[in-house]
Amino acid sequence: MVKHVRVAEPVPFSAINVTPFIDVMLVLLIVMILSIPVASHKLPVDLPSGLGTTAPETPHQLAIDRGGALYWDGAPIAEAQLPARLAQVGADPAGVLHMNTDPEARYERFDHVLAQVKRAGVNRLGFVGLRPFED
Repeated sequence: MVKHVRVAEPVPFSAINVTPFIDVMLVLLIVMILSIPVASHKLPVDLPSGLGTTAPETPHQLAIDRGGALYWDGAPIAEAQLPARLAQVGADPAGVLHMNTDPEARYERFDHVLAQVKRAGVNRLGFVGLRPFED
């Protein structure tokens, strides 16, 4: 005698699987959390306001060699002389400072000099000698 076991017919499943939706929402939430601080970070930059007549510039060059020594317009200067010269450039509306740093110079030295430039109120600053690294 053979017994037959009845297998129930599959019933349509009426509930939807929400796990993929939750995963997508969590990923979107993480993307928003990471992107909001980047979008809200602002750095004030003074840009020229148009094509007007400009006063002739009085450029000065400040160089830092690989040993950390300072050069003002090609002549070596002491660390104590730098704030006074930077104050003159900051007070002159036509004064421009060009910084040229040796690629082998220590970053801490560059950062220290750049902080002095900022404290002196120099707002017309350019970086000279930024070349791509050679292979």
